[in-house]
Amino acid sequence: MCSVGDAFDIDMDGKLPVKDYSCKDCGTKFKGIGKNVKCPSCQSKNVAESK
Repeated sequence: MCSVGDAFDIDMDGKLPVKDYSCKDCGTKFKGIGKNVKCPSCQSKNVAESK
């Protein structure tokens, strides 16, 4: 599967924990998985897990 320039929704059957994040640079709120999460809007790695 390939996605260019837009977010996409993947159903992983609960195998990986999906977390809520917010970008500290542009303020975008998004869901992410993994260790090296990047903002889908500005590609910044300056993100924080939302609580």
